Amino acid sequence: MSRLVVVSNRIASPDKGKQAGGGLVTAILDALRGTGGIWFGWSGEAAGTRPRKPQLTEAEGLTYATVHLTREDLKGYYDGMSNATLWPLFHYRLDLVNFTRKNYAAYQRVNKYFADVLVPLLKPDDQIWVHDYHLIPLAESLRRLGVRQPIGFFLHTPFPCFGVLAALPHYEDLLKSFCACDLVGFQTIEDLSAFKEAVAHSTGTAVRSDSLIRAFDRTFRADVFPIGIDPDAIAGMAAPAVKSRTLRTLKGNLQNQQLIIGVDRLDYSKGLEHRFKAFASFLDRYPENRGQVSFLQIATATRSDVPEYQTLRQRLGALAGDIAGRFSEPNWTPIHYLNRSFSHRSLCGFLRLGRVALVTPLRDGMNLVAKEYVAAQDPSNPGVLVLSPFAGAAYELDGAIIANPYDPDAVAEALQTALHMPLQERRERWQAMMETVSRNNITAWRESFLGALSEDNYQST
Repeated sequence: MSRLVVVSNRIASPDKGKQAGGGLVTAILDALRGTGGIWFGWSGEAAGTRPRKPQLTEAEGLTYATVHLTREDLKGYYDGMSNATLWPLFHYRLDLVNFTRKNYAAYQRVNKYFADVLVPLLKPDDQIWVHDYHLIPLAESLRRLGVRQPIGFFLHTPFPCFGVLAALPHYEDLLKSFCACDLVGFQTIEDLSAFKEAVAHSTGTAVRSDSLIRAFDRTFRADVFPIGIDPDAIAGMAAPAVKSRTLRTLKGNLQNQQLIIGVDRLDYSKGLEHRFKAFASFLDRYPENRGQVSFLQIATATRSDVPEYQTLRQRLGALAGDIAGRFSEPNWTPIHYLNRSFSHRSLCGFLRLGRVALVTPLRDGMNLVAKEYVAAQDPSNPGVLVLSPFAGAAYELDGAIIANPYDPDAVAEALQTALHMPLQERRERWQAMMETVSRNNITAWRESFLGALSEDNYQST
């Protein structure tokens, strides 16, 4: 059996990986344990110089290989090209894209460095699985060093349409880097189609309708592998979490009110400002719900040192204050905005209490919160998912109410429908979604991708 080598920007801590990373980390660790292997990535620390060799830690038969990066590397590769250029671009926010040639050079330099340090660790029959937008050039760097082992790449974010991608200088270089892989995986058919269109534009040749692509003198496979969750683990956490002190307090404060729940990272891609405005529209359009519902938005802070995120946090606080000021009554507060983190177990409990989940990103690769909400529900009395069509999960969860986050009145109407939906319809919608979530779980995602990577009928020629 071939050994697996996983490469990602950050890796699980050897002593905390079991508890800290959620379903994705568990899936990767399970895959590594099944074959033996290496998890390689940045240590999370800055150093004065880059080490020539990685730090190796052995745990449970696996090797965790980490390297430090310099502060200059991190400024250009991570803060710059990855998060100030590619993240907003891939989420269709051209107004926030900040590209510099210096950052692009750092991005290429760090990927080359990763390749240089990784190659001595490789064995001839290894399979290499690279993750996400930070490491798009890695496969090409490995090929230049003579690596011939199968390389798979999975993009966790959306892939933008060609009109958006073409705004990025050197986009053709990144496309060529994708094509250095043997297998490229995307979340949705929309992402795959956008990638094929970009390849066709760049090479001037027609792309086949099947999953095989011939471009830049290579034949490789590109396909859809929608990422999933571990629904049994979510359900197993959600039911007992409701009995915790935090959740019992929340339940007591709600009294007879129905809970609308939102759980997101604090990020402009999540559509939180639009969501708050839609909730205000809901209270305006359907005043009979005042005093009967409460909206709890948990927005975990990320990248708190980035100006755009600081500004977003301030705007959300102002919007929440405005809604509370307009609609609150002495015995009722309509909105609760928590800008802090909770344990995964507690979040599952929050989701279980929600009669309605508002999952309305402006653009999202998948959005696993939508799937976790479904898995966390009480089968006898499930809630309703209101979902943006711009989340990858909308391709799978057809039992959700789809609402355009750019139309606050449409989201308000969806909330009204969800809150007053009969129990039988709620059960039918939940059952359909739960079957999909169970079938397309995190294990199925991992096995389908690695199974495709093991096939030899698309190897480069």
